[in-house]
Amino acid sequence: MHKQNRLAKREDFNKVYRWGKSTANHQFVLYRRNKSTPDPLRVGVSVSKKVGNAVVRNRIRRVVKEIIRLNLDRIEGNSDIIFIARKPVAEMNYDEIQKSLMHVMRKASLLKKK
Repeated sequence: MHKQNRLAKREDFNKVYRWGKSTANHQFVLYRRNKSTPDPLRVGVSVSKKVGNAVVRNRIRRVVKEIIRLNLDRIEGNSDIIFIARKPVAEMNYDEIQKSLMHVMRKASLLKKK
């Protein structure tokens, strides 16, 4: 994922948590905060220690970021998004994670119309 599309600062995460809207399915919680300025889409990924050890958490983080990178053109821009992974993600493969991410983004109305 490009640097301009990363949500990295703690204060940015806190703004999204505080003023954003949440949507969830069994595997992910998605927080979304629309911005009034025409900035590019920014994405953050959070994986709790409850999900697994550092190797598992980093794998999930890398997979989620790669799925987002490959689908950036399908996601509505001008917002900050945080994905929080839940425990079931640790046992999922790439295709299952992608399907679940697309489901939660569709549920949050983040995907562009075809």
